[in-house]
Amino acid sequence: QVQLVESGGGLVQAGGSLRLSCAASGRTSSRYVMGWFRQGPGKEREFVAGISWSGGRTAYADSVKGRFTISRDNAKNTAYLQMNSLRLEDTAIYYCATSASRNIYSDPKGYAYWGQGTQVTVSS
Repeated sequence: QVQLVESGGGLVQAGGSLRLSCAASGRTSSRYVMGWFRQGPGKEREFVAGISWSGGRTAYADSVKGRFTISRDNAKNTAYLQMNSLRLEDTAIYYCATSASRNIYSDPKGYAYWGQGTQVTVSS
């Protein structure tokens, strides 16, 4: 079992920045992919970014490429999502998730453990 806790969400003006954190505990000795997803009002949960165990591979949704950066610190069992140039359409609940696979899946079904989510609201 892996427990995930997100933090860092909040209210920010368009064009601003936020950094989300995802702290993992439990069976963190396993090497796992970390992913960030989001779910906006009335929308399905969508892939935002993913990172391999080593950090050597990353993947991003087209909508966030060039604006968001995923990273991880395995010594702290923590993953991060740096979000810059935020837009109104980035408003959503952001979730982190882990996968025991070596692949970075964009499908939520590829992830076994999920955090409770953190709200990000971008205002005009």
